[in-house]
Amino acid sequence: MKILYAIQGTGNGHISRAREIVPLLQKYGELDLLVSGTEAEVTLTQPVKYKFHGLSFVFGTRGGVDKWATYKLMNLPQMWRDMHHLPLKEYNLIINDFEPVSAWACKLQRMPSVSLSHQCAFVSPKTPRPKAGWFNYGPAILNHYSPTTHHVGFHFERYDDFIHTPVIRSEIRDMHTSNLGHYTVYLPAYDDKKLTALLKQTDVQWHIFSKRQKTGYTDGNVQVIPVNNEGFNVSLASCDGLLTGGGFEGPAEALFLQKKVMMIPMSGQYEQQCNALAASRMGVPVVQHIDAGFVRRVNTWIKSEDRVWVDFPDETAEVVHNMVKRYAR
Repeated sequence: MKILYAIQGTGNGHISRAREIVPLLQKYGELDLLVSGTEAEVTLTQPVKYKFHGLSFVFGTRGGVDKWATYKLMNLPQMWRDMHHLPLKEYNLIINDFEPVSAWACKLQRMPSVSLSHQCAFVSPKTPRPKAGWFNYGPAILNHYSPTTHHVGFHFERYDDFIHTPVIRSEIRDMHTSNLGHYTVYLPAYDDKKLTALLKQTDVQWHIFSKRQKTGYTDGNVQVIPVNNEGFNVSLASCDGLLTGGGFEGPAEALFLQKKVMMIPMSGQYEQQCNALAASRMGVPVVQHIDAGFVRRVNTWIKSEDRVWVDFPDETAEVVHNMVKRYAR
């Protein structure tokens, strides 16, 4: 059997989940990997057969997407060429983690494909999302960015029969945890200097993981560290809490490790707003904007001992097995 696994390379969550899923897929046949996107620091350990520019957004420094940088990064003619030249007929199973080149190539070539992703959980009307009208283009992006014929989704809770709890990587499940009192921060849509100035007004230690800094530095009670998977995992395992955006994999792993979590979803980013809403219903505090009351809210969170208890069983191998059995041609 030949399998193509196409992975979104914007942000680190998709690649992180793929690191767990790739070895499972390799048990079922010959596996080719495809990655598109330009904004991930985490890498796969296996060779990637297809590497495409894809369609990525660029993180800004004020809590949202840098629209001008995103526009300049786009290369739609190249994406069109990649879509039309990607050979798909040789594969018995095409799996997609919110990756647009292969998804649209499948659509053009009338090939079935399976979405194995967090984003496909939004196919279900039962999945939490903000009221209609807040973000006019958000639902359309989720529905049409990476269209597939079948769906196997992941979310914080099992909102529908095709939705499973998060994939927690083995390196996280097997991790020895402690509480050294510091707080870990991953907010790639904010300038780390702005974050440092605000977090210095608290009485705890902070580890800010930055997409922009190539070398680390310390300013008072704040350490700024270039993003790297191993360093982030060490910090997360020994922290008291995680201050993060409205992503999915990062908060899910922190909740699994029984860490406190506070989320600041990116402004204008519909999926992150949906994730934050779902997390808030579980009891995770959510801050929509970094404003004059931000430090006060962070201090309240620091002093709180409230934690959200989750049940994320290790069922990834079963999910993959059932997907292959059901959808392979």
